[in-house]
Amino acid sequence: MRALVIVIALFACKKEQKPAGRSAPPPAASVSADGVRKVDIAVNEKGYTPDRIVGKPGEKLSLVFKRTVESDCIAKLKAPDGKVVDLPMNTPVEIAVTVPQQGELAFACGMDMFKGTIIAQPNG
Repeated sequence: MRALVIVIALFACKKEQKPAGRSAPPPAASVSADGVRKVDIAVNEKGYTPDRIVGKPGEKLSLVFKRTVESDCIAKLKAPDGKVVDLPMNTPVEIAVTVPQQGELAFACGMDMFKGTIIAQPNG
């Protein structure tokens, strides 16, 4: 039974392998009057695009996730703060995040098959 569950989980959340060294396109972003940078993130069969978001330490971000495909795997998001958030189809969901002073923050799908990273870079 356990093997069947594992096989189903793998097929429900199939991830394409990315070639090494491939960088994500720069995120579509805008900065609001209060200094919060809004980053649009597409959620589809390929996972998150972009899946790497670089920011200045302490920078305020609003990550706007929009799911465009049916999949149990990406219907839930494990936010950087650890909360699990529903991602309804074709509906933008905003998550407020502050870039860490150093290092990275991660987010992932409900099954941890697709992942994204927020990276602190002083000159980000």
